[in-house]
This record gives sequence, structure tokens and C-alpha cells, in this order.
Amino acid sequence: MNQRIDIDLPYHLELYIKREDLLHPYISGNKFRKLKYNVEEALKIEAKMLITFGGAFSNHILATAAAGKEYGIATVGIIRGEEWEHKLIDNPTLSLAKEFGMEFEFVSRTSYAQKEEIGFLRDIKQRYSGCYILPEGGTNSLAIKGCEEILEPMDYDFDYVCCAVGTGGTLSGIINASNANQKIVGFSALKGNFLSDVICNFVTKKNWTMNSEYHFGGYGKVTDELIAFLNDFYQSTSIPLDPIYTGKMMFGVLDMIQKREFPENSKILLIHTGGLQGIQGVNQRRGKKNKELLQYT
Repeated sequence: MNQRIDIDLPYHLELYIKREDLLHPYISGNKFRKLKYNVEEALKIEAKMLITFGGAFSNHILATAAAGKEYGIATVGIIRGEEWEHKLIDNPTLSLAKEFGMEFEFVSRTSYAQKEEIGFLRDIKQRYSGCYILPEGGTNSLAIKGCEEILEPMDYDFDYVCCAVGTGGTLSGIINASNANQKIVGFSALKGNFLSDVICNFVTKKNWTMNSEYHFGGYGKVTDELIAFLNDFYQSTSIPLDPIYTGKMMFGVLDMIQKREFPENSKILLIHTGGLQGIQGVNQRRGKKNKELLQYT
């Protein structure tokens, strides 16, 4: 569903947001798209379980757990940080994933860094016979196939399509599905420009750019300025945004608009990639520091 954002905009711009967050209560946004064909393939080959990787507040971990429950396949999460094994009760993401039936392996950050190495993956396959392994964040060719379905025919009259970027899969799918006359803008949630190289592995079109100016300190980092912005945006629009991905993109787009970086009369579509489950964890951590919380009611 494309929702018009009713705020005052200069030079005759039009701003809409595609509410991918409404696709599913737990398998929401881009996670719904990324898991669609991967789960289909796992069931087709009669895999015994889905195994994937993520941090303690990962949207992908929770979505995989929810998909496993919904489609009747076991799930295992390889979690970064051994300390979380004894803190499950304090972690809303992992607690809910456990309710959905996910089992966990908690590994050191050193071990976790090896998650893409052949030996590490071979060991997992030996210990979990018949497993189907999903990468961190869920990005692979089947995930990109699912993300290509985000854009619909009605979206082809937008001049710009903007999307937050974590692992690059969602933006790659959008680029592949876009019209040549559209401009696709990715907003990196991570420091650095390496994501552009990742995306180049999955796309051939040249109608895209990567903006790395609105990461607010890096992946998972949240500032007081960002939280205040998101609360004000919700009060004005009633649209909740997560502070890790879509919220940063929205801040960036509105800042670019004020800087006149979009041409006059442009029609802009923003992709809401979900991730709202992570708000509880963000508020939990900020509450311990007596900082302003996200207030979506």
C-alpha cells in the first residue's frame, strides 16, 4: 500500500511511502520478501531446518523464527555474543523468537566473524544434517528475487525510489525491478561505501546511487536527534518508523529535500522495510540511560 505523506513540501514535490511493514505482524517488510522464495526452496528440498545468523536484536532472526513456526520447519539462530545466552529474558527479540520455536547457538564475536567461511559453514552442515542455511540478513539470489516484487506496475510513475540498505539485497531487487527512467537511491545504515560493491554483484542497471551520509554513527547507532525526529514525524503523520533503517532514510530524504537535491515536481516513493519489532529493544537500552524513548501509541 502506498500512503501519501501529508507534510508541507517545497517546490511541488510529492512524497509517498510503501507500507511494507503491514505485510505481516512478524515477517514484515523486506524480511517477508527475502524469506518467501528461500522458505519455498527449503520446503521443496525437504530441509529439516532453517539456520541463520544475526545479532541479539536482529529483525532477520525474529522473522526467520516466525516463518519457521508458520510453515512448520525448525529454526536455529547463530547469535553474535555469548553473553546473550544468559540474558534471554531481557531481550524482547530473542525471547519472542524462542516462543516461535527457534533454538540458539551463542558464539563469540570472533567466531561469528567467520560465518561466511567454508570451514565454519561445513561444521554447521555436519552438526545439523539436512539444514538449509540462510546468510546474515537473508540476502542471496532467492532473496533478491523476492525483493524484485516490492515494486508494482503502479510504482513506475515515480521519479525516485528510496530505500534503506543493510546487506544490499532489498535495494538490489528494487533496482532490478525498476524502470530505466527511475532513479533509485539507497541510504546506507552502515559506515563506509562497501555496500555499493556488494550491490554491483547483483545488478546490471546504472540508475542508482548510494548515500552514506545518514547512518548516525553506524549500524545500530541511534542518536537523540534521530529519536526526536522520529517522534515528531509520527505525531505529524501517524506513521511509525524503525530507528535502525527506515527512520534514518526518512531523515535523509527530508534533509535532501530541504537542500533542494530533488528536482522540482519530483514524485518520490519511499520503501518502509519494517523492523518495528526492534523498537522495544531500542527503548529498553535508552531507558536505562534516562534518554527520550520512541513514543508510538
